Amino acid sequence: MSPTSETAQGGRRLVIVESPAKAKTIKGYLGPGYVVEASVGHIRDLPSGAAEVPEKYTGEVRRLGVDVEHDFAPIYVINADKKAQVKKLRDLMKDSDELFLATDEDREGEAIAWHLQEVLKPKIPVKRMVFHEITKDAIREAVANPRELNKKLVDAQETRRILDRLYGYEVSPVLWKKVMPKLSAGRVQSVATRLIVERERERIAFRSAEYWDLTGTFATGRPGDSSDPSVLVARLQTVDGRRVAQGRDFDSLGQLKSANTLHLDEANARALAAALETTRFSVRSVESKPYRRSPYAPFRTTTLQQEASRKLGFGAKATMQVAQKLYENGYITYMRTDSTTLSETAIGAARAQVTQLYGADYLPPQPRSYAGKVKNAQEAHEAIRPSGDRFRTPAETGLTGDQFRLYELIWKRTVASQMKDATGNSVTVKIGGASADGRDVDFSASGKTITFHGFLKAYVEGADDPNAELDDRERRLPQVSEGDPLAADEITVDGHATKAPARYTEASLVKELEEREIGRPSTYASIIGTILDRGYVFKKGTALVPSFLSFAVVNLLEKHFGRLVDYDFTARMEDDLDRIARGEAQSVPWLKRFYFGEGTHSGAAADAGNGDGDHLGGLKELVTDLGAIDAREVSSFPVGDGIVLRVGRFGPYIERGEKDTEEHQRADVPTDMAPDELTTELAEALLAEPSGDVELGTDPQSGNPIVAKRGRYGPYVTEILPDGTPKTGKNAVKPRTASLFKSMSPETVTLDDALKLMSLPRVVGADAEGVEITAQNGRYGPYLKKGTDSRSLTAEEQLFTITLEEALAIYAQPKQRGRAAAKPPLKELGEDPVSAKPVVVKDGRFGPYVTDGETNATLRSGDSVEEITPERGFELLAEKRAKGPAKKTAKKAPAKKAATAKKTAPAKKTAAKKTAAKTTTAAAKKTTAKKTTAKKTTAAKATGSGSED
Repeated sequence: MSPTSETAQGGRRLVIVESPAKAKTIKGYLGPGYVVEASVGHIRDLPSGAAEVPEKYTGEVRRLGVDVEHDFAPIYVINADKKAQVKKLRDLMKDSDELFLATDEDREGEAIAWHLQEVLKPKIPVKRMVFHEITKDAIREAVANPRELNKKLVDAQETRRILDRLYGYEVSPVLWKKVMPKLSAGRVQSVATRLIVERERERIAFRSAEYWDLTGTFATGRPGDSSDPSVLVARLQTVDGRRVAQGRDFDSLGQLKSANTLHLDEANARALAAALETTRFSVRSVESKPYRRSPYAPFRTTTLQQEASRKLGFGAKATMQVAQKLYENGYITYMRTDSTTLSETAIGAARAQVTQLYGADYLPPQPRSYAGKVKNAQEAHEAIRPSGDRFRTPAETGLTGDQFRLYELIWKRTVASQMKDATGNSVTVKIGGASADGRDVDFSASGKTITFHGFLKAYVEGADDPNAELDDRERRLPQVSEGDPLAADEITVDGHATKAPARYTEASLVKELEEREIGRPSTYASIIGTILDRGYVFKKGTALVPSFLSFAVVNLLEKHFGRLVDYDFTARMEDDLDRIARGEAQSVPWLKRFYFGEGTHSGAAADAGNGDGDHLGGLKELVTDLGAIDAREVSSFPVGDGIVLRVGRFGPYIERGEKDTEEHQRADVPTDMAPDELTTELAEALLAEPSGDVELGTDPQSGNPIVAKRGRYGPYVTEILPDGTPKTGKNAVKPRTASLFKSMSPETVTLDDALKLMSLPRVVGADAEGVEITAQNGRYGPYLKKGTDSRSLTAEEQLFTITLEEALAIYAQPKQRGRAAAKPPLKELGEDPVSAKPVVVKDGRFGPYVTDGETNATLRSGDSVEEITPERGFELLAEKRAKGPAKKTAKKAPAKKAATAKKTAPAKKTAAKKTAAKTTTAAAKKTTAKKTTAKKTTAAKATGSGSED
């Protein structure tokens, strides 16, 4: 029976999904009699600040939004921006006979459905409708076979949410007080940051080793062609039975791991090559083995993110944004899944396309199945695959751009998963001889031929290492037999140096987190986004580079909250949360042990502590004693030769010697400098540069000294006010300050220049209506200002020379919008793989950006015009396209709501301030209650209201 005929008998049904895009697609499949509306994500959550907490709650509840004294009961409030949507849903429900909660079939989706039921309080029948693909058949099947809400999944999500709130709201303020304001900590976010910092520490400690080897080009004496070459290129493997050292044989300090390995330096390598010039070589062995490679499993969330990064240049966030659109528009199945399983319908569709597109020879006799490799895999979704019982080929979808490319990747992987193995042969040839000085040497060459490509015809997996050999790469060797004589046409000597371990990319970080069983695959994209947004990490190309700030944060957490960033402990917490989801453990006892700390026993208790049965302090105890944390010590790192790097509130800097002594030196460090680049030599160079404080003279009018300085935002001049000048309060006096022109520097600017700069803005005159015109120096250069009308000037000197007549003439011209004159690009990156248009780097109002003429993406911190690669440029454009066009927001509406809130709830704010004052007195006596309230409100914003994991 179709949904339409059912509604004719059963009345009107309201279906609630999460997103408007999904609602639109589903509505088309259900037809009349169904109203499909979106909740637009979560409709309620823990409060983001004390002002949102109902007045009946006091003390810690107002700060945390969780009643830790009463079984960790969460305080839920309807999000301010969702109140109108909740009202709309309630109104729609009044005219409905049945309610279908059709949110995603995972923990988060189940929780949204439960919150909807709790808030809407329906008096009509409620059914839980689930599906993993948005196709007509799947939606109708879901309507016909609803289920009940799964409270275990809801409890599991709630426990995670409470845990993340406690972690963030207790640990983040410690970072504010001891490192820098507005920082955040998170259960998985902090561990991910630690991984990136530890890799950078390895790079800093790394010492390169130089090693040499020999490569021989041997002629077989037989004619060859492209399929059977006549020469064999082999690398020296052993000398007198000792293996010649390669890069893998050295440790991070450049020392050999084993004394049995022969380390050739340049002199020895060249001497050996000379001794081999007259050597007669022969084939000592030929070893042939069959080669077989099976298809890769269909995509799950993490493998999709990794391959999209390798092949398409997408970040994890961009991948999930594009996949979300494909899912909501019915092209692929649900994209947040740990499963590699395909349904019988999907297997049938894939096998049909194998036969159709590649022929029956490529189809195995039996369908392939793939066992899940993810421990505690979440829900029983399918793998990510094209939707429907017949897969649309990429050409049939009508998709374009990023959506086409990602769909094509998913389609190819799915079809390939049901194809035959690739088969062939791998061959190893060993060539030997004796050198003129009596040393026995072995050269070795390996080859691979593929006789049947199988699934490789459809899909080849990428690799994180750009030098890695892909599965479809063949290396053909000439046909030789044991005992064949070979002539050495050439023996070359090659020098190499070991390389520091590579920094994580988004793809390799996702892989590492999953292998360590930390966090949930569905949240990795948001976690990476968070650490980038917080400034803990920035990108250079595709590499994730930790900032100096992240070094300070990780240093503090490791020394004083070691368990919270311990990899094994974090993974065990994940196990506990999954046991709660399965009903094998209880939420409240586990949260009590984690937060308050108790003697551990077994099971979840052991996982909440260290498993040894001893008393362990909980999170609350850890954050109470902050006196043991030396803020200066956790933010200080020795560089060498008495130089120390410190992370200050205004950025990183280095210094040497005691303050207020003649020996004291200090210099700022660029915020986008990679920590492994700060060597002792570079630090010395930074300290040797002029400090930026150059005394220019005395202002003849005020008598105040004028100095030039180098600041965080560039060089500037300022006056030094006399001692005792009030700096705060009603009578505060601010020193005159002005930025230098681009043509100036602190070393060349004069006192006259400084006084002229500090005289700005300069009043040029007034127009006929009496509106004043001023000449000003701004962030984007010199300009005129008349009321709210600004006009750019072409030269900095015009600020001091332009007359009123000249200014009026400029204002008499129509205001130019858009490009006045096209500037030449700063760099050309090549053709974009999506738009097929040339990509260039340009200089814009807000700094350099990449563009293909249709999409613009600003360069991020860590990106430079000089170093940006084509791949990085394509990635930035892909992320920008994935976000879609910027949403227009009304500016007046929020202010209106804020005003209403002030009028209707003065008591609530007063109560929040009083509570905050009490909390402040206990935590930090020097801080006022008002400031603490502001900080705690910031805590909510800093840690975020959404669940991290």
